[in-house]
Amino acid sequence: MRALQTIALLGALALASPALAEQVMREQDIVDLRLGQRLLVDDGSCPAGQIKEVSGSQMTASGIVRTRKCVPRLGPKKR
Repeated sequence: MRALQTIALLGALALASPALAEQVMREQDIVDLRLGQRLLVDDGSCPAGQIKEVSGSQMTASGIVRTRKCVPRLGPKKR
């Protein structure tokens, strides 16, 4: 029973990860993106109700590869 609760909690945290990500106004404001780190970029490039998520997805010899995708915006728009 305890293990099931732990698994449910971890699943909820994984789904809430975009809400926990730091938000910036421009992608150029991202200086040191770490592997696995996710940042929300509010630059208006995604459709209404969505925000761009930039994540450090892969380590290469030249640095961290950035992956960009539009994800649902959670909560009110921040300035």
